[in-house]
Amino acid sequence: MNPIIYRWNKRGKIDDPDVVLVQLTEEKTSYIKQSADRQRILCVGIGDRKEVTLRRLHLIVRQVVATAKAQRVKKIAIDFKDFVFSKVPLKNKELAEVLGINFDFANFDFVLYKTMPPDGWSFIEEIYIGGSFGIDVEAGIERGRVIVRAVNDARTLSNTPAGEMTPTRLAESAQAAAEGLPIRVQVLDRDDMKILKMGGVLGVAQGSSEEPKFIVMEYSGGGKKDKPFVLVGKGVTFDSGGLNLKPSQHIYEMHMDMSGGSAVINTIALAARLKLKRNVIALVPAVENMPSGSSYRPGDLLRTMSGKTIEVLDTDAEGRVILSDALTYAEQYQPKLVVDVATLTGAAAVALGQRASGIFTKDEKLARLAQELGEEAGDYVWPLPLWDEFEDEIKGTFGDWANVGRTRYGGASTGAIFLYQFAKNYPWLHIDIAPTMTSIDGQFLAKGATGVPVRLLLKLLEQF
Repeated sequence: MNPIIYRWNKRGKIDDPDVVLVQLTEEKTSYIKQSADRQRILCVGIGDRKEVTLRRLHLIVRQVVATAKAQRVKKIAIDFKDFVFSKVPLKNKELAEVLGINFDFANFDFVLYKTMPPDGWSFIEEIYIGGSFGIDVEAGIERGRVIVRAVNDARTLSNTPAGEMTPTRLAESAQAAAEGLPIRVQVLDRDDMKILKMGGVLGVAQGSSEEPKFIVMEYSGGGKKDKPFVLVGKGVTFDSGGLNLKPSQHIYEMHMDMSGGSAVINTIALAARLKLKRNVIALVPAVENMPSGSSYRPGDLLRTMSGKTIEVLDTDAEGRVILSDALTYAEQYQPKLVVDVATLTGAAAVALGQRASGIFTKDEKLARLAQELGEEAGDYVWPLPLWDEFEDEIKGTFGDWANVGRTRYGGASTGAIFLYQFAKNYPWLHIDIAPTMTSIDGQFLAKGATGVPVRLLLKLLEQF
């Protein structure tokens, strides 16, 4: 799928007969009509304009594309001022960025493994933007396009089936994402991890015939003395649950259990493309979690890179086990902030539904900042408790820490407090993206991965 081509139409007339004019109406339905001069008009019903918020704006922009695609329209023309709303006080450049992100966000579909239908794909090819505006709008659109490229690249990685997206292929994808950019990529193999005593990663990986990889990406856009941001992404390329096998209704999407890894890989690539004056590290422990005669077992004790031991009570709580080593590895950078991103718990989705990711941190100011930036970016997050009392629920009997809590309640918090045991030596934020890993009805997005939280991570890099 090629990205949308933008054309600037400041003279008010379009000669291409295939271009359909878009009008936002306060109706509830959408339809195509023809004007007196035979101009085709796509009317998109958005309801009361006075009630449009920033959240609704993100959806309206995508709704335009989704409606046009449904009508098999290839080229559309919009009036930039049509997207100015009284409750959304954005500057022109900021509004243009929202348009640039969400038009291509909604235009994306994962068709790599599909046969093209006889009448072709329904993607939008060109958008004419009309109105009286300066180069700030063009700059905003271009920045939005750069951002959404990273989001859609993350979606492509996450959607790729596990038979193709193995730990080795994920490492190759990280190298491909860094190609032509000032990013250093190092891939640690099993022997490297044995030397580092990464018992968490190696323990989870031992049941699969696929070799584990530990991906390290480094971008030095800041000063030599500037502390780096470290982004840690869970890279389980397929999660069967291990010997605690997942039920059939939940296993088919588990090729997307590396969505945290795909997000941080593409976020560091985005930071380099935007030439951020920040030092950024991305760490991705990549494994398959499979049942076999060599699998790690419930009751096993794994010694992590930190020296702490993990008592395995459930092999399906593997993400936190591999992240324990990655969070310890992050210490060597003396980081300014560590953010880990993981499809960690179904419990987070039970708590929040599918419209926000869960966030956990001991820093209340950081939690508030993440919430505010998530609202701006469209990657919505909500804080859940990380109370010290949860530690009592994960104390091991024969090891230091158990990888699940004593009860079935509060699983998102017990998962987070487990990670916290390996992240106490630096500022830290945990984002549980299990609730938002895939799109839902009403978001005007293709089925599959959403690419969260690339947009939020970018804002954190810029504004923390």
